Amino acid sequence: MLIYGINPVLEALKAGRVREVRVDGAARERVREIRAMAEANRVPVRVVSAQDLDRSARGGVHQGVAADLADAPDYSVQDLVAGADEPALLVVLDGIEDPHNVGAILRTVDAAGAHGVVRQTRRAARLDGAAAKASAGAVSHVRIATVVNIARAIGELKDAGVWTIGLAADAPEPYDAIDFTQPSALVLGAEGEGLRRLVRESCDRLASIPMRGHVSSVNVSVAAAIVLFEAVRQRRARPGR
Repeated sequence: MLIYGINPVLEALKAGRVREVRVDGAARERVREIRAMAEANRVPVRVVSAQDLDRSARGGVHQGVAADLADAPDYSVQDLVAGADEPALLVVLDGIEDPHNVGAILRTVDAAGAHGVVRQTRRAARLDGAAAKASAGAVSHVRIATVVNIARAIGELKDAGVWTIGLAADAPEPYDAIDFTQPSALVLGAEGEGLRRLVRESCDRLASIPMRGHVSSVNVSVAAAIVLFEAVRQRRARPGR
């Protein structure tokens, strides 16, 4: 898997996932710092031309650096739940194919301290390139379970004692009325389409973000941030926290 950009490569080096770093010989100071970090950790560094990086990044903004990553650990839904050191807080992506949205969601998942993401093998954005860049490196840290069927994964979450909350614009219940201090998974659908019918019907509850202005919705990555940080607020407000 190839990633590019200063922050994604830096975070991947910190996570120990980089197999090789590629740098532009005329790159800026921060890229030279990345090169030094790679060499200190015995990660091979290859000096290439800016044109080579342009081709590798397929037109993406690479900032003079790219990296080949080792495969991420293969997590299951049960692994994500069992690995949480408090009531699990997860995000389930149902058919979100835009890499910038996926990357932004991964960045928020990491920032909120959530315990992982569930995504599908099909109808899902790749995690390299633009998604990794938009995640600002969070793709190297967030635990991700890739499943064949999202509705079935929701069933596995229920069996593990995790409440599943689907975000839907037409849901009568507002998101801040949900108790996120219990094990919870936020289920997000693609922009425009929303949650698929079977996925929607599989969720324990549906919630919406009330809109007070002229537009009817917010970007899915913004919606994820709003709800995840409401969960963080609730958990911090619990007695004993």
